[in-house]
Amino acid sequence: MKAIVIEQYGGKDQLIEKEVTTPTPGDGQILIEMHATSINPIDWKLREGYLKEMLPFEFPIILGWDAAGTVKEIGSNVSRFKKGDKVFSRPATTNKGTYAEYVIAEESLVTKMPENLEYGEAASVPLTGLTAWQCLFDFGGVKEGDKVLIHAGSGGVGTIAIQLAKNAGAYVATTASERNIEFLESLGADEVINYKETDFKDILHDYDFVLDSLGGDIQEKSFEVLKNGGRLASIVAPPNEDLAKLKGVKAGFVWLEPNGEQLDQIRKLIEEGKVKPHVGHTFEFSEEGLRKAHELSESHHARGKIVIPIKA
Repeated sequence: MKAIVIEQYGGKDQLIEKEVTTPTPGDGQILIEMHATSINPIDWKLREGYLKEMLPFEFPIILGWDAAGTVKEIGSNVSRFKKGDKVFSRPATTNKGTYAEYVIAEESLVTKMPENLEYGEAASVPLTGLTAWQCLFDFGGVKEGDKVLIHAGSGGVGTIAIQLAKNAGAYVATTASERNIEFLESLGADEVINYKETDFKDILHDYDFVLDSLGGDIQEKSFEVLKNGGRLASIVAPPNEDLAKLKGVKAGFVWLEPNGEQLDQIRKLIEEGKVKPHVGHTFEFSEEGLRKAHELSESHHARGKIVIPIKA
């Protein structure tokens, strides 16, 4: 099968096309024929070698951890799916990712694709959707009436997190550039702060939860908007524990755990029209296409998700 792999750490030029052996599903596993995948920051962070201690994979590495496609084969003891089913998944984090024509996923991590989405839209959901869910609800305990700040609202995690938080009944503020204000209001954001003109810490106070996807100074300043007992979840860097203790805040780094049951909950919200993924950019399944996609993701200026169609 065709795959885009890396054979050593480095820049985007390390992404090369290669023929590799099509995997065979084992006990409790599903072979998915890929129709689309998407790009996430973990892809280029691993490619650059930033995560090699956390994820010490052997080369060659197939990057990518979003899958949307059809069931091609099932292993023994698979009961919920059959050949031809449309599915999507955030497979386990291994060195055999989703920049490939076929991918293996555990049945427990697979769910039926939302009936109202195309493959590309579905591929944009699993990693960012689960990240937003686990930050908001598993870590943050966000509930009706909470005041929530979501940084970088127009990004992949941000667009889903805004909708999930609003569906839970929270008041949602977010940060963005001027060009994305109207877009984020259309997603349900109650307050959109143009970070180029206004410092969010000067106008937001007594918030219950912050989702930090930027780190650095933004993360540090986020403590100032939280009330005593508030929560801060970061997906980029572990927060300052001393500062959290001083402010009376629960703060932590959230590393996504693939979860098929939570993904199915998100699927239901999508089918009910309460959450809608936003595909902002599409690139072809080739060395050049993946390199351009990584370049855009690294720029931090993509709106919504970057999707790679694999099969029409």
